[in-house]
Amino acid sequence: MIVRDVHEILEAWAPKEIAWERDNVGLQVGSMLRRVQKILVSLDVTDEVVREAREKKIDLIISHHPLLFHPVKSVSGEDRVGRLIHELAKNGISLYAAHTNLDFAEGGVSFALAGRLGLRNTGFLQKDQFILKKVVVFVPADHIESVAAAMADAGAGRIGQYDNCSFRTRGTGTFKPLAGAKPLIGAKGRMEKVEEVSHPYDEVAYDVYNLSNPSASHGSGAIGELPREMPLSKFLAHLTRTLRIPGLRFRGNLRAKIRRVAVCGGSGSGYLQAAIQRGADAFVTADVTYHVFQESDGRIALIDTGHFETEQPIVPHLVGYLKGQLARRRERVGVFPSNRMKNFVQYYNS
Repeated sequence: MIVRDVHEILEAWAPKEIAWERDNVGLQVGSMLRRVQKILVSLDVTDEVVREAREKKIDLIISHHPLLFHPVKSVSGEDRVGRLIHELAKNGISLYAAHTNLDFAEGGVSFALAGRLGLRNTGFLQKDQFILKKVVVFVPADHIESVAAAMADAGAGRIGQYDNCSFRTRGTGTFKPLAGAKPLIGAKGRMEKVEEVSHPYDEVAYDVYNLSNPSASHGSGAIGELPREMPLSKFLAHLTRTLRIPGLRFRGNLRAKIRRVAVCGGSGSGYLQAAIQRGADAFVTADVTYHVFQESDGRIALIDTGHFETEQPIVPHLVGYLKGQLARRRERVGVFPSNRMKNFVQYYNS
């Protein structure tokens, strides 16, 4: 197995096309052709994580947060990013980042957080990814089934809970073969008009249309329900216990009943209004500012449990996904969660 194979496995779940346009996801250090026998999954790339990778003889690190996010003007060992790139390259360790594409994927960061909190009947908080495309292709009539099957195998024709979806129509095709053409039907220099389901062009003919309807498999945040209703005071205790944190920030009535919960891993306060509109009793996210707490205005319990804490659940989730996919392919590749991930935010209790 090589890095490109791992890339294809990740793309099947969290394609680069759904990432934030200013994000930098995909292979960041190394080669797509490098062989992979051991994979380390981490939230960040740090000196400790790279040291762990070196000790475990890791070939590929998959990190949620990109090491290369801002444009790099130089790669010097004098700064953090340059130092880490040097270490990775020197030890033959490739680096792959799955960031906002993993945020927006079904079963991604927010779904992993929802699962950790025990939410049920979970779905997207907001379906705001418009990446669907309609493909129209013209092929010989006796090749319709084989082409349709090949397109379906590649992922085309999936609508909601259905696959192999297509629409077929007959029409009149016109063409005039020019010098150098090798037409299946007709002669060079002569206009042809053929009644057909699809046309056997010498050159492949197809159209691709961007669609404005949102994708059913990609979106932002997640929303679900607790197994049973509880007061906010108990829900906060549930959060600190489940996410293993010494404290959190919140705004809400401690006696308010909590059942329907919206979550967004990482900096998700921009989805506060979506959580309110979807009828959530509480919204769990991170990096909430003073004024966003003010905007909650008693309409919802708004809770900031920390950036690291809301995203860390994706690491074991991603490890499990990779192990499952590799087992299906009968690949003997080890996948390990990093045990040296570090929360850069520290808590102090006097």
